[in-house]
Amino acid sequence: MERREILKLVGLVTVFLALYLLPVDGEGVRAAVGEGLALGRWYAREHVILCLLPAFLIAGAIGAFVDRAAVMKYLGPKARKVQAYGVGATSGSVLAVCSCTILPLFAGIYRMGAGLGPASSFLYAGPAINVLAVILTARILGAEIGFARAIAAVVFSLVVGLVMAAIFERGADRDDERRAAVMPDLGEARPLRPLILLFLSMFGVLIFANWSSSTEAGGLWRALVGAKWWLASGFALAFAFVLWRWFAFPAAGLVVAGFAVALVARLLPVGPNPPFALGVVALCLLMPRAGSAGREWWSQTWSHAKLITPLLLGGVFVAGLLLGRPGERGLIPPEWVASAVGGNGLGANFGAALVGAFMYFATLTEVPILQGLIGAGMGKGPSLSLLLAGPALSLPNMIVINGIMGPRRTATYVALVVLGSTALGLVYGLFF
Repeated sequence: MERREILKLVGLVTVFLALYLLPVDGEGVRAAVGEGLALGRWYAREHVILCLLPAFLIAGAIGAFVDRAAVMKYLGPKARKVQAYGVGATSGSVLAVCSCTILPLFAGIYRMGAGLGPASSFLYAGPAINVLAVILTARILGAEIGFARAIAAVVFSLVVGLVMAAIFERGADRDDERRAAVMPDLGEARPLRPLILLFLSMFGVLIFANWSSSTEAGGLWRALVGAKWWLASGFALAFAFVLWRWFAFPAAGLVVAGFAVALVARLLPVGPNPPFALGVVALCLLMPRAGSAGREWWSQTWSHAKLITPLLLGGVFVAGLLLGRPGERGLIPPEWVASAVGGNGLGANFGAALVGAFMYFATLTEVPILQGLIGAGMGKGPSLSLLLAGPALSLPNMIVINGIMGPRRTATYVALVVLGSTALGLVYGLFF
């Protein structure tokens, strides 16, 4: 029997035994399944419509309107170092990709002659500074760790690139790898001002739709909470104007959609979710009427949604099943988690970084999983360690990187990510 068939047989037997021996009659298992469903319901009600749907639209707009080739141009061999490392370290805010999606882009720029240092910064930053994940981290886990994740990932991507360059970019060690390739002509890019206004208006809607109150908030913060929907509506009107003025969206369709949203908000005073969802649906229906750019925007948005949503909701359920909601109990006893990753010790931070490096986190799935771990007793330092190492690395990611730049460079890169994430987690835990 072939090895592949043997693996299939082992998998089938394992699933059968798991189902056969599963203690479904036990109170603990029933409670854990209930926790998984309860966490999924909470996530669907609190985060999908107001946070995830606009984030998908932003990611789709990035894919449709931001010229990736233009971004790559600044990582090439003719670019200044400050420019190359700056683009590499901040590229994640433009490219909404995971640790595997970034690999073809990394291979392309590396083989065309991009420096190892900027290319390594790009490889780390692409998934680590994913704008969707940073927004969701701040929204669910708190602004403190969301801000720490964003800043630490940018700084660490620079460190990874500079160290990789210092170790390997020397004389013959680099000369035999650089290819005398020339970047193709990128053609005329879309004007910058419409793109800036588009993304500013979209981020404004996203930010104020999710602006949260606090019992300790006062002054301007509390005033913004009271006016959040007026501010979100203002950004939505600006968004509609930008779509009509520069992106060929039909004015009549935008006006009808606006009145429909306002009418639903007036007639169904049960919360912001119904009118907000209607606005998103109306925008998606108008995209095909906006020409090829609008169709590409829809294609990119749908691509993100269909790839991420099942994995994300599945991750939420599994997190609730295994770890329960904060303060509740899942299949894994909270004391196990507390003993493994609780506190801010070196072992807890290193363990969180190492496990995160070898696991595959689909885009955004690390957030609900980490939420469950924190609720089960995971320390703040190890939480950041996992956030810095997990999305940027995975076992499939390592295998492909090895084929691109060899075992020595791959081993060095993985070690830098794991050890650096451990160190940053330790520092974060000490201060926060």
